[in-house]
Amino acid sequence: MTVSLEVAEGVGTLRLDRPPMNALDIATQDRLKELAEEAARREDVRAVVVYGGEKVFAAGADIKEMQAMDHTAMVLRARALQDSFTAVARIPKPVVAAVTGYALGGGCELALCADYRIAGENAKLGQPEILLGLIPGAGGTQRLARLVGPSKAKDLIFTGRMVKADEAERIGLVDRVVPADEVYAQAHAWAAKLAQGPALALRAAKEAVDTGLETDIDTGLAIERNWFAGLFATEDRERGMRSFVEEGPGKAKFL
Repeated sequence: MTVSLEVAEGVGTLRLDRPPMNALDIATQDRLKELAEEAARREDVRAVVVYGGEKVFAAGADIKEMQAMDHTAMVLRARALQDSFTAVARIPKPVVAAVTGYALGGGCELALCADYRIAGENAKLGQPEILLGLIPGAGGTQRLARLVGPSKAKDLIFTGRMVKADEAERIGLVDRVVPADEVYAQAHAWAAKLAQGPALALRAAKEAVDTGLETDIDTGLAIERNWFAGLFATEDRERGMRSFVEEGPGKAKFL
């Protein structure tokens, strides 16, 4: 299998495994969507790590496969390509990308689908599609601009250049840079900590932020207000407030 889902202690690891560079061919895209949707459904998965292995995250699409496709073929495929990545973005749980080595093209777009990105010092990220006479097609023009701002996104997309981990952190493309051999461990620790948190509140927080970014401030505040009030019907809210009153902050244990 080119993608696997391994679950331990509440953390699901979506692992890309298509040596040598984890090129994202159609079969890999379809498998990624299938497993992302499984991770979204499974109650034993409370947080997710997306990981490509110790050497490379994903170096992009399978160019040889794409070269053989004409306009009609890509018209028929483009939605499925985007949907495979959107399935990761819509996992209603905290998602962290553990980025080692190259995360280019579709690999960068996959990292953009996570809520948080931890990169190794050896990481190189970019959207080089322009060098093929193309633009990003799996969300890069949209998610990258929303993350780093339009001018920085345009610089990366227009030039097709790669950025090293330190620049990626500086412009907000990644959130933390660590030694390459610590990437997965730190990403897993981030996910494991959140896996112990209140699942419904985390889901609400993610949806409120993500949905609110797509609308005006008044609609966003309405979304927040509805989620906030709705959480007062949950056991996690009762547990968290009771623990705060009886034991002090930060000691609640959530199921």
